[in-house]
Amino acid sequence: MSLDLTLALILFAFASSITPGPNNIMLLASGANFGLKRTIPHMLGISMGHALMVALIGLGLLRLFELLPWLRPTLMAACAAYLLWLAWKIANAAAPDAARATGRPFSFLQAAGFQWVNPKAWYMGIYAQTQYAPEDAGWLGALFVPLVFALVNLPSVAVWAAAGMGLRRWLAVPGRLRAFNITMALLLVASLYPMLGL
Repeated sequence: MSLDLTLALILFAFASSITPGPNNIMLLASGANFGLKRTIPHMLGISMGHALMVALIGLGLLRLFELLPWLRPTLMAACAAYLLWLAWKIANAAAPDAARATGRPFSFLQAAGFQWVNPKAWYMGIYAQTQYAPEDAGWLGALFVPLVFALVNLPSVAVWAAAGMGLRRWLAVPGRLRAFNITMALLLVASLYPMLGL
């Protein structure tokens, strides 16, 4: 893989990983509601789960989408329905002290599984594999793309969880927390708009 193509892939992975989307909005909310330490499995699940998804896209899912054109819009509809449910859950999240007793942040497996219903994750994976995987490298090229994503994604998503953690003291006022959670839920819903054009 050429150095220019590798640098372009790194920049794409960073830009798409650090910008707002369902994962980052949920990490901001998780950091605020549960703290950074309890959000670490969520962060790791995002990075590893997304890398696996990108690998499988490159190793055969792109071809499946070509063979079954109805599959992509059906998948996006399921993604949208799930994200709307998650937005409702975030909007109604308990205060941090109550969340410790009654709520739980996403586990590693839940976060990894979430990538499969995350429209932004699909967009990132499909775009990266079609634009940056070297065609002459075969399956090794398809695996190079998720490796870069895994290395770039984890520190990028950690920024959002840390930002949420930084908001915990300010959000100790119940009215602020309620407004924050409703705002995060609305942003999660809004994040669907540009991605459902897949």
